[in-house]
Amino acid sequence: MKLKIYFTAIMLFGIMGVSNAQAQDPECMTNLSIFSEHAKVKNYDAAYEPFKKVYEKCPQLNNAIYVYGERILKAKIEKATGAEKEGFINELMGLYDNKLKYFAKKTSMAETIVDKAKLKYDNKMTNDAEMYEMLGEAFSKDAENFKDPKALYIYFSSLVDLHGEGKKDLQEVFDVYDDVTGRIEEENDILTDKIAKLLPKEEAGTLTAKEKKYLKSYNSYSEVYGKISGSIDTKLGNLADCENLIPLYTKNFEEKKGDVKWVKGAVSRMFSKECTDDPLFKKMVAVQAELDPSADVYVYLGSLDSKSGDTKGAVANFNKALELEADAKKRSNIAYKVATIYRRGSKSTARKYAQQALDANPANGKAYLLIASLYNSSANECGATPFEKRAIYWKAAEIARQAGRVDPSLRGRANQSAASYSAKAPTKEMIFSSGMAGKTVTFSCWVGGSVKVPNL
Repeated sequence: MKLKIYFTAIMLFGIMGVSNAQAQDPECMTNLSIFSEHAKVKNYDAAYEPFKKVYEKCPQLNNAIYVYGERILKAKIEKATGAEKEGFINELMGLYDNKLKYFAKKTSMAETIVDKAKLKYDNKMTNDAEMYEMLGEAFSKDAENFKDPKALYIYFSSLVDLHGEGKKDLQEVFDVYDDVTGRIEEENDILTDKIAKLLPKEEAGTLTAKEKKYLKSYNSYSEVYGKISGSIDTKLGNLADCENLIPLYTKNFEEKKGDVKWVKGAVSRMFSKECTDDPLFKKMVAVQAELDPSADVYVYLGSLDSKSGDTKGAVANFNKALELEADAKKRSNIAYKVATIYRRGSKSTARKYAQQALDANPANGKAYLLIASLYNSSANECGATPFEKRAIYWKAAEIARQAGRVDPSLRGRANQSAASYSAKAPTKEMIFSSGMAGKTVTFSCWVGGSVKVPNL
């Protein structure tokens, strides 16, 4: 019987990289097969003892020891209490370290530290200082593999709490905020690129079963990144308001004005928080123009021109920014920034730049949301009757939903906006009394285009 189990184990794990030396141990191979079969059906109590025997005697035998071992130990932790629970937690911490030691190609330093940090966090065995130190090490030494959304939030949240206790300064909060949100954007860009390739096939109904599975996974991960990003912004809260930014940057300006990274971060944050009326913004834009005369500088210069009433100068600077930037996604973000500047003035110009953002990057969901908000604010400009004026809200809702389709990280905001717009559109009673069900409403205002009235 043991011989049969041994050969079954060889067949099950032969293609998974069994260590040659340890594969010669029949007892390890037998126990590997036994605990794996139990773990597959979630009988973790029965799996624990044979798992322990393999793990302690043949830790290099197979990666399944670590994949199933994590599940087994997490199940034991969930059921245990007191000292027994702490013992299982320590076992799992050691398992994470040994996976990195024996199967480094299957994991990374950042993943290992993140797993250990989350284990401590979830079991209330840590504090903000330890979390920030652990996750800071993972981020500084292996940022490429620091992808876990929950860990990114814990990393930033622990810092904000330490700042609240007077243990960390505000500049450090901003620096880590930039790092963490930048990491989220990088990962979400990868996901939206993959989604963009599959959406046309989904609309045509030609997705394969495997592609459907991939698309579902990409959408799910992107949504999670969106929620975490929102939580991080909420945690930052009022710390990044102009009343905090301006005194901080004024205080540090002379010391930091030669640090291009600091200057760029400060200018970008003041721009995004609309602190551009303060003289400090103009002064720092001039410094950035000297240190790093990049495309973004021309956006900021255009913003200053726009505020001073120099429309011609603003347009020239905005277009210069777009000409200078070769990267499509960066060009899309620049066009979006310009669109936000115009949103309170010329709606048609704002849409023009938002469309340029979409032309450069069709997955720029923020551009869709901006266009939807422009339509939403134009009801009184479009249509001769109350019904025609309110029909614009269907158009706004349609555009808002598209934002969530191309960038699931924005799906929460997109669905909320779409629901808000739809609630202001003509009611079923209005559709019935107007006799417009299934017909088309054409917009003669700046919006242009048309929308089909829903059938009753």
